[in-house]
Amino acid sequence: MQTSVPDVLNFASETEETRNLYGMDSADTRDFGMQLLASRRLVERGVRFIQIQHGAGGAGVWDAHGGLKANHSRNAKSVDKPIAGLLKDLNRRGLLDDTIVIFGTEFGRTPGTQGSDGRDHHIYGFSVWMAGGGIKGGVIHGQTDELGFHAVENRHYVTDIHATIVHQLGLDPNKLEIPGRKRLDIDRGKPIYQIIA
Repeated sequence: MQTSVPDVLNFASETEETRNLYGMDSADTRDFGMQLLASRRLVERGVRFIQIQHGAGGAGVWDAHGGLKANHSRNAKSVDKPIAGLLKDLNRRGLLDDTIVIFGTEFGRTPGTQGSDGRDHHIYGFSVWMAGGGIKGGVIHGQTDELGFHAVENRHYVTDIHATIVHQLGLDPNKLEIPGRKRLDIDRGKPIYQIIA
């Protein structure tokens, strides 16, 4: 790894168009764009699992209990272009068919305010999106009530998302066990077949 990482992070071999596609031409998107371009380069080199986290402290934190509009506007501005660039780049290189891109969070946000300009953690209705890797494109599955408080249509628990990912990796989520730790059947999710191509 010590000998291969410098090559992965050497973006000089990428065209200016590709670097700009990831937002590396702007201070607002450069850092996250570099992470996503490095991820694409790792995928090309056979790395099978990559996790990118935006907001691991500092100015990128999404946990807006206050200043929500300014916080989320700034963060969305820094991730939207690089993510779109990653999807476009994976697709044009023929990598999206075999690569699952998942954009999710650990929880949503309450539809009501917390204080004057924040929102609290919310587990009853929030969004996750997936692209590539055999997931149907352009499909919206599920819906919240008119306030965005509760999931009311095609409700799923997080274990269903896990089971869908594991299924798309070619594994049976019901047979996946950690040695010495027994999972109860009720804790196992079911793949969301409605979103699988």
